[in-house]
Amino acid sequence: MDTNIASYFVKDTNAVLVERMQRAFVAQNIAISAMTRAEIRSGLELMEALDKRRRRIDLLVIEFPVLPWNTATADQFGRINAHLRRNGTPIGDMDTLIAAHASAEKLTLVTHNTRHFEKVLGLKVEDWMG
Repeated sequence: MDTNIASYFVKDTNAVLVERMQRAFVAQNIAISAMTRAEIRSGLELMEALDKRRRRIDLLVIEFPVLPWNTATADQFGRINAHLRRNGTPIGDMDTLIAAHASAEKLTLVTHNTRHFEKVLGLKVEDWMG
């Protein structure tokens, strides 16, 4: 799952997304990249202490399985990053890290930013917002 989907889930403004996330969690068919967790934690650290979304974010990163970063993922990042830069279509380091992780694990990346991630050749992408 991309960080933007986690953010939409935490905001609880899209019933379709919440339902799909809950079904996937119960089926144990969803995980987040260690890179997604890092982005979520960074955002959490920047939030005000009394922000009511903090508890929901904590639950998300505690309850959702986290895929560890490994050498295969690092190698995939190198290939994807070089390809995107050569073509003049970089998508940012964190997104490239998340895309590389999904690609290396042969998983589908759930994001609302499909046009952005479709620049990564061979990456399976789904938008659960609609």
